[in-house]
Amino acid sequence: MIDLSIIIVNYNVKEFILNLLASLQPALKDISSEIIVVDNDSEDNSVEAIRSKHPEVILVENKKNLGFGAANNIGLEKSTGKYILFLNPDTIVRQNTFLTMIKFFEENPSAGLAGCKILNPDGSLQLPCRRSFPGPWTSFTKLTGLSTIFPKSKLFAKYNLTYLDENETYEVDAVSGAFMMIRREVYDKIGGFDPIFFMYGEDLDLCYRTQKEGYKVYYVHSTEIIHYKGESTKRSTLDETNVFYKAMQLFVKKHLSSSIIVQLVLRLAIVLRKIFAFANLYKLVIVPVFLDLLFFILSIRWAESIYSNERWIGFPESVLPGVYIFPAIFQVAVSLLSGAYKKNTLSVLRILSSLLLGFVLLAFITFFLKQYAFSRAVLLISYIIVVVLFTVWRIVSKLIFKFGLSDVARKTRTLLVGFGDSAETAASKLRANINSYQNLIGLVELSKIDIGKKIGPLEIIGTLDTLKRVIIEKRIDEVIFNADSIGYEKMFASIADCQGTNVEFLVTGHGLDFMVGKSIVTMFDDMSLLKINYNISSPLYRLTKNVFDLIFSFILTVTLYPIVAIMRFIFRLKGNLSQMIMEIPKVLILKKSFVGPQENSEPKDLFLGRSGITGLWFVEDLTNKTSEDVKKLNIFYAKNYNIWLDLEILGKTFSKIFLGR
Repeated sequence: MIDLSIIIVNYNVKEFILNLLASLQPALKDISSEIIVVDNDSEDNSVEAIRSKHPEVILVENKKNLGFGAANNIGLEKSTGKYILFLNPDTIVRQNTFLTMIKFFEENPSAGLAGCKILNPDGSLQLPCRRSFPGPWTSFTKLTGLSTIFPKSKLFAKYNLTYLDENETYEVDAVSGAFMMIRREVYDKIGGFDPIFFMYGEDLDLCYRTQKEGYKVYYVHSTEIIHYKGESTKRSTLDETNVFYKAMQLFVKKHLSSSIIVQLVLRLAIVLRKIFAFANLYKLVIVPVFLDLLFFILSIRWAESIYSNERWIGFPESVLPGVYIFPAIFQVAVSLLSGAYKKNTLSVLRILSSLLLGFVLLAFITFFLKQYAFSRAVLLISYIIVVVLFTVWRIVSKLIFKFGLSDVARKTRTLLVGFGDSAETAASKLRANINSYQNLIGLVELSKIDIGKKIGPLEIIGTLDTLKRVIIEKRIDEVIFNADSIGYEKMFASIADCQGTNVEFLVTGHGLDFMVGKSIVTMFDDMSLLKINYNISSPLYRLTKNVFDLIFSFILTVTLYPIVAIMRFIFRLKGNLSQMIMEIPKVLILKKSFVGPQENSEPKDLFLGRSGITGLWFVEDLTNKTSEDVKKLNIFYAKNYNIWLDLEILGKTFSKIFLGR
């Protein structure tokens, strides 16, 4: 009998499972083992990739998605190991993981099933790796958020056991199905997963049946894996929240209670989680609708007080408060139908056009329905106020609070961890990849002797031992490990050391074909610039940009430009600001733009808009800036252009000129 059988159920996560299989090789070096992959009818060529790159894997191809438990049961039937490990495909294991877990089982004969510490991609603990069964009280505290409010309370934080030290080993009710190791003798007694659980709940069920048979379930802290949670569910059409809570209902009904109260609590959980998910997804619709209703009502009231006089003292009491509320509802309905409310953006132009339409329609209605035509002057004043309020609150929300505005102009400060030719290749691929937007700050290597040296355009600025300090000092947002040169053991040790730094850790796949991280898979090949749709080419965006350039360049040309021109002539005034102001007449004749790509920069074969007197190329403090970096910035700007991005870049330009940052 071999030592270990590893069973992996795969569903449309090709890049992740390839990364996992690469990490398994060093971890299984001194262990007799077998790897069984059960593919649930993936459509991303996972099967072909696994068969080509990992012929040692026992591969089972299902003709449909059977779910997690049923697919694992197929793997169980083929397994022969003394210990069996259920492992998610979107994980990476440490080199000592399997040896540590096997040693734990051998030293603890009462342990029937165990899981290790599971980390999020940022190095923090993934809470479901140790938890309690969802009984009535445990479910209630989880549902109401008491477990989150009081994470150190034994009374309230029982679900995820957050009151316990994550750096200790102890017995628990259940561990995560992302990493579950079980003795074969336990499997022989209790069988595999219950197929009535399609996804979620089957791990709880297996842990419960293990304990019912007299064995213990343990959380083992002395080794860890990284889990990119939820990758398979993102690629399916399943309602994840609904499936999860229905699985909890099924588990409670099967093992703990058939109480109507418990069933109602779990049903309420499903409804509330769906409401929260909907509110979060559509917050850019819900919040604007609420604010617009409020501002419209206030505008009518304000217009009424402005226009009231001896001849017209205001609306009659018989129509209050409907005369305030119904026009507001009507206008919001018009705005909704006009597409002014979007779930991913706040549009000023669309809301203004919908206000014009709403005004015309309301004026038309009051013209024919004389009984509601109390005062067209109040209607006109109301809409003038509304135009101002609706526009101002949207602009303030975008520019100050970033509400409805993605911060595309912020460049991710990135460290690359690796050495040698492989690291240089990874750096060049990152620079060439227009779908990512990283400022490569430098390289982290293994040897202190090499600090200060350069590999290509990148300077070596630290070692693995000083990685945390470099992250803090250089204000790093993202760390990319080059798996080909660093190795998984050193990578895990570094991530553990950097807990609390709030950075994202990513890993390049072997062969540098792809890079995986939380919720992303970046492909380094098969990219074509010609297939990208650029916002800057859109007629509406180009019109907006031209209007903005013409209006403000005219104002500045007749006011500020003559003063600066005289000062430059008399006092030999120099500097970035004066040079930019001298370019404003070119903006007025539409030869240049306030914001745009750098003049005379590549690529010239694509339309990237008029060159700008400022742009990302000016505000971004690119380390070791090359022509490829400038090209990438130009393409990124053209692809993501909107008026708000221009305003943000202009703001950063003045900040850099006057504040030096």
